[in-house]
Amino acid sequence: MSSLLSGLNPEQLEAVALPHQSALVLAGAGSGKTKVLTTRIAYLIQSGQVSPHGILAVTFTNKAAKEMLTRISTMLPINTRGMWVGTFHGLCNRMLRAHHRDAGLPQAFQILDSADQLAIIKRILKSLGADDQKYPPRQVQWFINNAKEEGLRASQVEVYDDFARKMVEFYTVYEQQCNKEGVVDFAELLLRSYELLIRNEILREHYCGRFSHILVDEFQDTNRLQYKWLKLLAGDKAAVFVVGDDDQSIYAFRGANTGNMKDFERDFRITKIIKLEQNYRSHGNILDAANTLIRNNSGRLGKNLWTSEGHGEPLRVYNAATDFDEAAFIVDEVKSLRSEGVALAQMALLYRSNAQSRVLEHALFNAALAYRVYGGMRFFDRQEIKHALAYLRLIANLDDDNALRRIINFPLRGIGARGLEQLQDEAQRQGGSLWAAMRQNYEGGTTLILDSEVKILPGRDKVPDKPKKGMEGFVAMIEALRQGCEGLPLPEVVEHMLEYSGLVAHYRAEREGADRLENLNELINAAISFVHEAEDDSLTAFLAHASLEAGEHQAGSGQDALQLMTVHSSKGLEFHTVFLSGLEEGLFPHENSRNEAGGVEEERRLMYVALTRARRRLYLSFAQSRMLHGQTRYNIPSRFLQEIPDNLLKWLQPVQKTGFRSQAPETRNRGLDVAIQKAEFGVQDRATSVRDAGASQWRIGQNVTHAKFGAGVIVSCESQGADARVQVKFSRAGTKWLSLEYAKLVPA
Repeated sequence: MSSLLSGLNPEQLEAVALPHQSALVLAGAGSGKTKVLTTRIAYLIQSGQVSPHGILAVTFTNKAAKEMLTRISTMLPINTRGMWVGTFHGLCNRMLRAHHRDAGLPQAFQILDSADQLAIIKRILKSLGADDQKYPPRQVQWFINNAKEEGLRASQVEVYDDFARKMVEFYTVYEQQCNKEGVVDFAELLLRSYELLIRNEILREHYCGRFSHILVDEFQDTNRLQYKWLKLLAGDKAAVFVVGDDDQSIYAFRGANTGNMKDFERDFRITKIIKLEQNYRSHGNILDAANTLIRNNSGRLGKNLWTSEGHGEPLRVYNAATDFDEAAFIVDEVKSLRSEGVALAQMALLYRSNAQSRVLEHALFNAALAYRVYGGMRFFDRQEIKHALAYLRLIANLDDDNALRRIINFPLRGIGARGLEQLQDEAQRQGGSLWAAMRQNYEGGTTLILDSEVKILPGRDKVPDKPKKGMEGFVAMIEALRQGCEGLPLPEVVEHMLEYSGLVAHYRAEREGADRLENLNELINAAISFVHEAEDDSLTAFLAHASLEAGEHQAGSGQDALQLMTVHSSKGLEFHTVFLSGLEEGLFPHENSRNEAGGVEEERRLMYVALTRARRRLYLSFAQSRMLHGQTRYNIPSRFLQEIPDNLLKWLQPVQKTGFRSQAPETRNRGLDVAIQKAEFGVQDRATSVRDAGASQWRIGQNVTHAKFGAGVIVSCESQGADARVQVKFSRAGTKWLSLEYAKLVPA
């Protein structure tokens, strides 16, 4: 027993050695909560207070459950196979398998993943003749899952309007279909398990008698139904030991309810909260910054992280002119750290929004630095980007069969697998491409474009078939796209395609499509950047560039690589060095948070999580201007940056090429308007930028010629030296940014 408890600090020891009583352990980041949970289980078993089969331990991931079992088996010479340790879904599945008859399920019931569930919902909507624009399948899916997580069947959902009435109708039919097929979705596992315990008193008493100790990890992430399920299992006698951190509750969008912690205090009559505040991960300055930041939130249970490891380095803050300068700075620092012996895998680059990764990935690609996108996909590998690129590929080359296959029925236009199979057979018979076969057999005659809407006049009926209308619409749409893109600059080609292909409308209709829309907008930015950087800014060249970036530098397993991820994905991880980018108002905190109750406080908790991922070094960066939605947006620094005390920050001297003021700000005032903020953080006006470029022979209003683009006039200048560039309005080719080092402009 002494060896089991050795190495615990006083607070950890108090939590582990508690008598048979319920307890709330407030565990700060890096305070050893997993160690406390597993040691508590081992202590209860070794001291004879409970057998391994009398314990129920709940985690939020299978990985965490496996780690817990591994640690327990290392501490004790027992077989952990029969122990009830797992996720909410896993434990509910186990219960329902054992009592499938009582739960009204077949013995071999199957579990639907999210994609399977969505497929059933789509079939139901189609069978009911529902308009999938008015009732998007993903929104119906969200409605059903949200109702279940609130513990509500279709008959229990309150209806206030016609839209909700239709959603309840879909929910009812969905329930009937799942019961008919003998399948359950993830939310159903918990709801049906809860209902089983509610109505079956004998079964409930059995489990209440069996589990005398219930332990819960990441309690701040539980939703209402999960809490109610735990209360049922606990009954009046079980000791419930929950570990959580209200300051790290960042999943409200998934239904997580921090109010469960206060309800637990009341319902289980908790007289004392045990606080684990000693941090074993980060140096003192990082913890002091996190502590000060999170104190701005109200209603906290309250704790203050500390460490015995010393203050360490101050937090480094970088003020970038643009998002490209920010990315270049990060790349330079990564290279420097690697040369000092810090492995790439021990460095993490965090961002608030997935769309931010594109500029960062591009900089890493150019620097030949291996990276891995953790818990997600590289920018050019994301579903919505692949769809968009497929449309662009087909515009560039109508014989690209792979591109056509990908988008022929996306967004949905009623062309099923059978229709595509017939088209492939016809193409094979003709010995040509899918497009050639489609155009010959399904072209609808004359195509008109009226008010940006494709209209198809009656045409020939060569191959009568069910998907004919969809095929005709697709042919007309692609031909209209190609016609509409003729002569447009590359960024406008991308923007035009996104609108008229229906991709933007499709993802806008999805309840959770905001991130995908941000990524599509970032594709426009990618095109703008490509035009600035490449001599050949054709659509074909851009597609080749996208393919090259998609095919390189995503590190394989086991390879040393920089870790890229959203802040949400970083929870539970730690790194020697963390780069936190994009600290600007509207980006972090996200602009949507201003319109949601408690939204900014949730964003602040997310910032707290980001800060506490770093062990030794932490970089905070922001950009004065950033490309968003195809336009340059000028920013002010995030309020979170201003909430960190000045004495904990080290403002890095900006490099001269960005045109910044050479001195970092001595002080930072709060509550300033945009103009004052810009002056304080060194944002220069256009006149200053022009003066920087004035050392050269170029000036605004000057007539110039270019070997490819012809005659034009300079409308803007910026930077100096090797980074100097000018914006030229050409009479034939439109407006383009050109690097003076490579463009070889000739004064007219």
